[in-house]
Amino acid sequence: MCGICGIVGSSNKDLLDKMCQVMAHRGPDDKGVYLGENVGLGHQRLSIIDLGTGHQPIHNEDQSIWVILNGEIYNYKILCKELQAQGHTFYTKSDTEVIVHLYEEYGQDCVNKLLGMFALALWDAKQGKLFLARDRLGIKPLYYVHTSGKLLFASEIKSLLQYEAVTPRLNELALDRFLSFRFTPGADTVFSGIKKLLPGYTLCYEKGRISTQKYWDIEFNPASDNLKSLTENFYEKLKESISLRLMSEVPLGAYLSGGLDSSFIVGLMSGLMEKPVETFSVGFTEATHNELGYAKLVAEHFHTRHHTLYAESKSSDLLEKIVWHLDEPLADAAVIPTYLMAQLTKQHVTVVLSGEGADELLAGYPKYKVLSLANTMSPILPAFGWDGLADLFSGNIDIYRLLSTLGSSRDRAKAYTRLVSVFSEEEKVALYTDRLKKIISQQEPMEQFIKAYFNSGPDLLSQLLMLDIKTWLPDDLLLKNDKMTMAHAVEARVPYLDHELVELMARIPAKYKLRWLQDKYILRKAMAGLVPKTICRRKKTGFTVPLGSWFAGELKNKVAGVLNKQTVCSQGYFNWEYVEYILGRNLNNQYYRRQFWALFTFAMWYKVFLADSKR
Repeated sequence: MCGICGIVGSSNKDLLDKMCQVMAHRGPDDKGVYLGENVGLGHQRLSIIDLGTGHQPIHNEDQSIWVILNGEIYNYKILCKELQAQGHTFYTKSDTEVIVHLYEEYGQDCVNKLLGMFALALWDAKQGKLFLARDRLGIKPLYYVHTSGKLLFASEIKSLLQYEAVTPRLNELALDRFLSFRFTPGADTVFSGIKKLLPGYTLCYEKGRISTQKYWDIEFNPASDNLKSLTENFYEKLKESISLRLMSEVPLGAYLSGGLDSSFIVGLMSGLMEKPVETFSVGFTEATHNELGYAKLVAEHFHTRHHTLYAESKSSDLLEKIVWHLDEPLADAAVIPTYLMAQLTKQHVTVVLSGEGADELLAGYPKYKVLSLANTMSPILPAFGWDGLADLFSGNIDIYRLLSTLGSSRDRAKAYTRLVSVFSEEEKVALYTDRLKKIISQQEPMEQFIKAYFNSGPDLLSQLLMLDIKTWLPDDLLLKNDKMTMAHAVEARVPYLDHELVELMARIPAKYKLRWLQDKYILRKAMAGLVPKTICRRKKTGFTVPLGSWFAGELKNKVAGVLNKQTVCSQGYFNWEYVEYILGRNLNNQYYRRQFWALFTFAMWYKVFLADSKR
């Protein structure tokens, strides 16, 4: 795991050094720079594989092709043998070197050969071409900006901000998306002019022109109805995925929440490793937010070396540092314990396996049940009937949103929006200033933005999973996982997101994912007999932070420092009266908590990157 950066249109070493230095936390073990004619590549290395000779950038035999990689290629040994048989000579034992030789053989199609997580940059000196690629699911980030006749790219946005021509400015259209989703979906970022390379895409920059191309996509196409064989195949493929991700020359462990996904990983790891698995859990002193007992049960069952951390309200002191590492506002309070967990992890291991992806592929969230129920019940009562019922409960946001969802179920995009939006369109009218409303009116509403996903699968559940795999997974969960672990130079690997396993899960019929409102049915079947029954039967609880009690304590002063009348009015985005109203509500309610945290997260981001920015 590393940090990569570069520029085409300049060979300014001082700039490249600054771009590397600002993300040295991603790779503190080594730094490498390539400077060519009007091009520069930079690399900060976290040494995992080939500790002795894996220095980057890495080149081909005649040094006409140079590559830098953030990630791991798990099938590199097989690829290396194939390429050697084709006459290629290797000077390292690194997984990165296979990329330059694959490119020589297959050109831009080389990415189709790679199994792993990666963001890579390749410079073809003979053609004067830069080639960028991001892994299929978006496990590793890659940002770019095209300005003043130059293209810059990096693993982190703050690296791009080292170039003086890249002025940090708010993308106000993206702000509206953030206040709907809690993250910024798609290719845009909240920084004006700075883009994300989408998962499963490549980018080519040649003669001043950018072209992007999709090289992989997921298709939900149920191919079998045999539950027994599907369960066996799923079990074996996940086991194989985990085995591949145990490849490391440095200490390795696993995150263990005590939920289904992480418990299954730890169980399979225990059977694949000779030594006890190092496991890590985080919890809270508040009993209602503490799942450490379940993690302890799993750890004892598999005889792991277990490490526990308690996140307290004083953790809010880390917020500015966390926001800086995230680059973009992310209204997911779990970033705090995730950051602290990585800090603990680094004391014991450098590589850690985690369970991201299973919920999005096997229907693990309550919203899938609600929307499926709404779809089933919609014929029972006309839409206006549900809306009338909803109006009766306008004072109870939980019931109101549920009934509104039922009333909108014929329009799937609208139903989804009603249920999951941080701020509804009606609430945004009260929140936004007239100036912001005018700007936002230039883009399509959220419902229209997500409508295409509801034509992307054979059934409603598959459509919902596709939507989350394309938005929530890369732009919230994986972003959080990458930025918080890399803040402490920890490499996080996600075995559920092996693309071959993902393709297998996409072929599993919806009825084996959500069965009579039991989530992740096939996962429970697969792990039965390996993981304790208590864990197999657990309901999805989610990972929530006790913001209510934190806000009553040390967090209160931080909120007042960035969400006050003077600051809010001077920014010109929100009406202070409505912000004040939000600050006075009960944060034990999930919708109110999300709204508060979204506004506070944005305010903290604004302070760190715009108000106090020193690049």
